[in-house]
Amino acid sequence: MRIAVLGAGAIGGFLGARLTRGGAEPVLIARGANLDAIRRDGLRVIEAGGEYTVRPSCTDDWSVLQSIDAVFITLKAHSLPPVAERLASSLGPATAVVSAQNGIPWWYFQRHGGELEGLHLETVDPGGVTAAAIEPGRVIGCVVYPAATLDAPGLIRHVEGDRFSLGELDGVATPRVQALAQALVAAGLKAPVQSNIRQDLWVKLLGNAVFNPMSALTRASLQDIAESAVAAPVVRAAMEEVVEVSRRIGIDIPVSIDRRLRGAARVGGHRTSMLQDLLAGRPLEIDALTGSVVELADRMTVPVPHLRTLYATVKLLQNAAPT
Repeated sequence: MRIAVLGAGAIGGFLGARLTRGGAEPVLIARGANLDAIRRDGLRVIEAGGEYTVRPSCTDDWSVLQSIDAVFITLKAHSLPPVAERLASSLGPATAVVSAQNGIPWWYFQRHGGELEGLHLETVDPGGVTAAAIEPGRVIGCVVYPAATLDAPGLIRHVEGDRFSLGELDGVATPRVQALAQALVAAGLKAPVQSNIRQDLWVKLLGNAVFNPMSALTRASLQDIAESAVAAPVVRAAMEEVVEVSRRIGIDIPVSIDRRLRGAARVGGHRTSMLQDLLAGRPLEIDALTGSVVELADRMTVPVPHLRTLYATVKLLQNAAPT
């Protein structure tokens, strides 16, 4: 199976490196200093078991997707709509689009069924451009669990985690999603094929919708937030709101809030992706991670005062002029 990774940042780089080390020969689509570093020095990964360097095929030419079986989209959620049409025009006739992004994705209510079929969230896909460009039949859902950072161009630090859950939007275990899972397993990753990928998505969102904005506002690590006597009750209340929104659209999150808090504490001093972006002066994924839940809550008439406060304050933080 020929695999490409669009966006060779922390997660995309980690995935590409593991696939390369496993013999899959992926193509990484990158740009700028990161592309230059990978071409010159290879892609270096530092993790608990040591470190290694691989030399994957790397390019900024999207036309390579014409001959690719599946492309992982590891761009930040807000980076996809501006390039959605370019992506769609670059795909081969049977290229699968593996959505490996945080938050509620643009495809969530496609092939969903019921009264919510085709529901559009403006915070996720402004103007519906991504949904219009990429046909639902191409999409494979992916929920990314590893934590990693891009410490420098071409240098990935893998903090923990190795699971990439996969699933077709209609839950069928198709040959293509099984082949994709086999490729990831051969690379030493966990890649369960889920019959309900949307449920997995909410498991991760339970933490991301709350911990990410909280970390951006406080500059605190996951462990500091989860173990704070002052912050933890606020986190719990916001998570309860996430759970209620998920229930209103038919999803029961199979992980308790207590377990999610314990899991965050175990990660230790890791900075969330939103905090990393804030410190680096990059745009924040606040719309996809928290704004999407708030927008959905408004559609379902679910009160979410804690989530709304987190969303509003981070939006102000993002738009404020640097001091």
